[in-house]
Amino acid sequence: MGILNRQRHIFAQTTSPPVRQSGPHAVSPLLKQHAVGAWVRRLRTEQRMSLRTLATRTHFSPSFISQVENGVVSPSIASMEKIANALGVTLGEFFVAAREGEAGLIVRAADRLQMSSLWSQGRIEALGPMTGRRLEPVLITLDPGGRSGKHPYAHTSEEFAFVLEGEPTLTLGPEEHQLAPGDAVTIRAQELRRWENKSSPVVRILIVSFR
Repeated sequence: MGILNRQRHIFAQTTSPPVRQSGPHAVSPLLKQHAVGAWVRRLRTEQRMSLRTLATRTHFSPSFISQVENGVVSPSIASMEKIANALGVTLGEFFVAAREGEAGLIVRAADRLQMSSLWSQGRIEALGPMTGRRLEPVLITLDPGGRSGKHPYAHTSEEFAFVLEGEPTLTLGPEEHQLAPGDAVTIRAQELRRWENKSSPVVRILIVSFR
């Protein structure tokens, strides 16, 4: 059994079953935090990487990484992205491990997987296949007061973002930008960025990364 298949087996036992509901308010199946942590631990051990080494690569403490692996904490979206990058995968590949078989090119609203972050007061949803494709589309939702990370952080690849709902604040480099529905932005690789919801009932942003 390959690494990815073993990762899927872990998630198959620890993710919530899909909720079949039609219409615009369909509920996505949720990846539970301890399932995400189990996958982080498995991927780390498969690479024969110590917990301390992963902590060093992400600039987190070993105790924080341990809490993530044990499902004790719900990290920010930015923190999960840092951990994924240190393990040599993308954030979208966290969702791949949860699927049994390859994801289809059409992803129904009720079928897309969702990962929540209590710290970010938000969630991220996979909108398409996350392996074998050059594009990695996700939907980020931030509740009031939510933010993608404590500090602006860099992404390894170029991103395109489109604001679907709400008025998010985007910190891009040293500047803050107030965006509105319909606004779009292209973010260069390694450019520092952070998303915040300072005033809207909800913020939804479509983000497409180029791998």
